Amino acid sequence: MDGQKIPGKVFFIGVAGIAILLLIISTYFGVDAGERGVVLRFGEVNRVVEPGPHFKIPLAEEVVHMSVRVQKTTTKTEAASRDLQVVQTTMVLNYSLEPSKAGSMYSNIGLNYNERVIDPAVKESFKAAAARYTAEELISKREALKTEVRNYLRDRLKGFGVIVVELSITDFEFSQEFNKAIESKQTAEQNALRAKRDLDRIRVEAEQKIASARAEAEALRLQRQVISPELIQLRQIEAQIKAIEKWDGKLPNVTGGTVPFIQVDKLK
Repeated sequence: MDGQKIPGKVFFIGVAGIAILLLIISTYFGVDAGERGVVLRFGEVNRVVEPGPHFKIPLAEEVVHMSVRVQKTTTKTEAASRDLQVVQTTMVLNYSLEPSKAGSMYSNIGLNYNERVIDPAVKESFKAAAARYTAEELISKREALKTEVRNYLRDRLKGFGVIVVELSITDFEFSQEFNKAIESKQTAEQNALRAKRDLDRIRVEAEQKIASARAEAEALRLQRQVISPELIQLRQIEAQIKAIEKWDGKLPNVTGGTVPFIQVDKLK
């Protein structure tokens, strides 16, 4: 009988030993870099621990790991501009959780803080900012719009322990009627710019012709001022010299008519 009881006791001791070992192991937990460990005691937040090894009370405490790294969320939303044009956009927000507020975030919001807090804040901020701009200004002043939305988000999410790192507005989508109106306006502006360039070119060419005519008239005026009888006589002499240089020594042939005879005796 005693021989049968001994194996039973050994089995019981072995099981108890394993249970105690597992219980001891369950007291240990680790938190990775870029995370915070929210320790819950009977379902309530008890403390927040930093990265590294830690201990907890078995069966009474559990750990929720929350990332404090930079995260990204993409939100599609729409709003009305100041001139009542409906615009759709996609906004990309980079954010992180403030480590010291990880416990309050879990206690008040939970792990689905992106859907419950961040996305609604992004939509609300864009609607508030877009109402201050016309549809055309949303495109031409995108940087100003982005800065305004980002500042609004920082103030709005700061109380929840969310740090806004950067915001990007990827694109805008308007109605087909508005897109056609924009295309027509751009075409008109391009035609007006082309006409202005042609007008400027014509004006420059006209000014060049006027300047050339003035220069030519001034040259003629100066030439008339220096002409004198001596200059005219000099030009005539130069013309005669050129004619003599070109003469080949032959008299011109005269055909037809009466050829006069000269009496040499009378000349003597």
